Amino acid sequence: MATTDSVRVRVFSLNCWGIRYLSKHCHQRYAMIGDMLCKEEHDIVLLQEVWSEKDYLSLKKKLASSHLYSHYFKSGVIGSGLAIFSKHRIHDTFLYRYSLNGYPYMAHHGDWFGGKAVGMAVLSIGSLTAKVYVTHLHAEYCREKDSYLPHRVVQAWELQQFVRHTSAGADVVILGGDLNMHPQDLGNRLLRSYTGLRDSYLETDTFDGCEDGLTLIADNPFISKKELVPFEKGIRIDYILFKGCPQIDIFCDSMSTTKGSVPDQLFPYSDHEALTAELRLESHTPPETGRDKLSKNQDSAAGKVAELVDIVTEARTEVKVGLHCAESMRYTATRTGAMGLALLFLELAIAAVPWLALGAEQPFPRTSFYLLAALCCAILLTTSLLYVFYTMELKSLQGAEDQMRLAVGSLQEKLRGFPVAQPPNVQQKPPEGQEPSAFDPEE
Repeated sequence: MATTDSVRVRVFSLNCWGIRYLSKHCHQRYAMIGDMLCKEEHDIVLLQEVWSEKDYLSLKKKLASSHLYSHYFKSGVIGSGLAIFSKHRIHDTFLYRYSLNGYPYMAHHGDWFGGKAVGMAVLSIGSLTAKVYVTHLHAEYCREKDSYLPHRVVQAWELQQFVRHTSAGADVVILGGDLNMHPQDLGNRLLRSYTGLRDSYLETDTFDGCEDGLTLIADNPFISKKELVPFEKGIRIDYILFKGCPQIDIFCDSMSTTKGSVPDQLFPYSDHEALTAELRLESHTPPETGRDKLSKNQDSAAGKVAELVDIVTEARTEVKVGLHCAESMRYTATRTGAMGLALLFLELAIAAVPWLALGAEQPFPRTSFYLLAALCCAILLTTSLLYVFYTMELKSLQGAEDQMRLAVGSLQEKLRGFPVAQPPNVQQKPPEGQEPSAFDPEE
C-alpha cells in the first residue's frame, strides 16, 4: 500500500443539556463551552441539546474566529437541538426527522416536543469530501420497563438507512451524538453492523478519560445516581463513529473525554461528558486482491451478513412488540371514546325529555348538566386525538417492520450466494460406483 497523503481531523461531541430556565447554570455553562472550544480549536464540533437558537447564535459569535462555518438544524416545537461548527467549509446540509419520538402526553419527558432528528453536513477536508452527521435519539428513562425501546429501535433503523443512502460517494463519514444506547444495545449493533461505522473508543490505542469510556457518570454533580441504576459508575451512551472508503483509511490516534469536573470551575460543562477524537486520514491506492485473500474476504463477509440477519430479525421482533402495544392503546382509546359518546347521547336524550313531554321539568340541575356535557366533549376530543396519534404510530411501526422484512429476505438471499466454505486439504469422495481419479491436485 503506497500512502500518498495524510490529514488529521479533531472531532468534538457534547450533549450540552441546554434547556433554558430549566437546566442548571445554563448561561454560565454555554460561556464555558465557548471558551473551551476557542482554545482547543477542534476541526469539527457536534453539539446536541442546544434547544435555544439564541444560545446557538451566542456560540456562533464567540467561535467566529476559530470556526468560520456553522449550521443550526431546526425541527419540532422547540427545535432539534443539533448544531455543527467547522473549520472546513460546509457546502450542503440536510435534516431528517425521525418518524417516531415518544408520546406527546409524556410531557415530563419532553422528547416528543424536541423533534429528534439526524442532521447531515457535507464538508471539504482538503481534497476529500466528508459527510458529517450529528444526532440525538430518544432517551431511556427506565431500563427494566423501557416503553420507548421500539421507538429507539426504529430511530436506529432510520438512522442507518439515512447514513447508508446519503453517504454514497463520500471519502469520509463521521457520526457523533447522544445515541442513548449502550454499546451492546440492539439499536447500536444495528447501526454499526449495517453502516460499517467504527467506534472511536474501541479503535483507539490512546485513551484519556472516564473509566470504560463512560459519558454519563455518577461523579457528575448534575447527575442523580438513581438515574444510573443499576450501573453504579455510569454508562456510555455518547459516541463518535467513523469510516472511510476503499481509497481512504481512517485511524483514531487518540480519544479523550472530560471527567466530570472542569479545572478552576464550580461545575462541569454539562450532565454528559464531552468527547474528543483525533482521526488520521490516509489516502492510498487499493492493492490488487489475490485469490486466497478474496476467499478469506468472502468468508468474512458471509459471517457479517449472517450476523446482520440475526440483528435485523431481533429488531423486527422488538418492533412487533411495539406494534402490539400501539394496537392495544388504540383499542383502549376507541373504547373510551365510545363510552364518552354513549354518555353524551344519553345526556342529549335526557335533555330532550322536557321537549317531548310538555310541561315536564329538567330532571338534572342545569350546572351539572353542562359540566357533564363538557366532560363528554373533552373525552371525545382527547380520545380522538389519541386515536389519530396511535394510528400514526402504527403506520410508522408497520412501515419499519415491512422494511426490515424485505431487508432480511435480501440478506438471506445474499447469504445463499456466498460459496460454502470447505475445510482445507479435504478430498471429496468420488460418486458411488466410480473409481478414484489418478490425478492428485496436490501433485
